[in-house]
Amino acid sequence: MDLRAVLMGLAFAVLWSSAFATARIIVADIPPFITLSLRFAISGSLAIGLALALGQSWRLSPRQGAAVIVFGLCQNALYLGLNFVALQWVPASVAAIIASSMPLIVAGLGWAFLREKVSALGVAGLAAGFAGVILIMGSRVHGGVDPAGVALCLAGALALAVATLAMRGASSGGNLLMIVGLQMWVGSLALLPLALSLESWPAVIGWPATLAFVYQIFMPGLTATLIWFALVARIGAIRAATFHFLNPFFGVTIAAALLGEAITPLDLAGVAIVMAGIYAVQRSRRAPAPPV
Repeated sequence: MDLRAVLMGLAFAVLWSSAFATARIIVADIPPFITLSLRFAISGSLAIGLALALGQSWRLSPRQGAAVIVFGLCQNALYLGLNFVALQWVPASVAAIIASSMPLIVAGLGWAFLREKVSALGVAGLAAGFAGVILIMGSRVHGGVDPAGVALCLAGALALAVATLAMRGASSGGNLLMIVGLQMWVGSLALLPLALSLESWPAVIGWPATLAFVYQIFMPGLTATLIWFALVARIGAIRAATFHFLNPFFGVTIAAALLGEAITPLDLAGVAIVMAGIYAVQRSRRAPAPPV
C-alpha cells in the first residue's frame, strides 16, 4: 500500500468519524429528518451536476439502478435517519462506535446468508468486535445512556451493512459520481414525508448548527464518499476496508474534542477491542480460507 493510499484512508476515516459529533451539534437546533432531507437534496444535486459536467450518464445498468435505490434507502434514509434521531439523546462517541461495527456485521451477514468463507481468525475477530461493543454499551447504559437510542444506532448499523452488501458490483460500468448523487436524492425523497408530517422548521438556528450543516454537506457527505470510491479503485475494497478499524478511535476522540464527552478507561478498552476485531476480520478476508 503506497503513501498516497494511506493518506487517503486516513482522511476518509477522520471525515467519516467526524459526522457523528457534527450531527449532534445540528440536531440540537434542527430536527433530524428536516436536516437529512435537505442535506441529501443539496449534496445529491451537487454530485449529479458535477457528474453531468464530467460527461457521466443518467443511464445506469439494472444492477446500478437497484443499488441506487437500496443504498439510498438503507444508508441514507435508515442508517443516517436512525442515527440522527438517536443523536438527540445518545452521545456521539457511542453512535460512532456502534456504526464502526459495520464491517463486523457485513462479515457476519456474508457468512450467514451468502455462504462466504470465514477463517478462524475472522471468527475470532467477529467475537472480539462484538464483545468490545457490548463492553462499551454495557458501561454506558448503566451510566444513563438511553437504551432506545442505542437500539436505534444498532438498527442503523444493520441497515448500513445491508447497503454495503447491496453495493457490491454496483461500481462496474462507471458513472460513480452519478450513482452517489442519485442515491442521495433517494434518501432525501424517502425522508421528506417524515420531515413534513412530524417536524417543523425551527424558529432559531445558531451558528454552530449552521456551520456543522454546511460541513456535513461538503465533507462527510461528498468528500468522504469520493475519497472512498477513489481508495477502493486504487487498492481494492478489502484493503480499503481495513481503514474502518480506525473509526472507533477517531469517533471517540472527535466527540471528546468538539463536545467535551468524557472518555473512561473502559471506553478505551472497548475501542481497542473493537479495532482489533475489525482488523482481524479484514485480515482474514485477504485470502480464501476454509469455512468454519
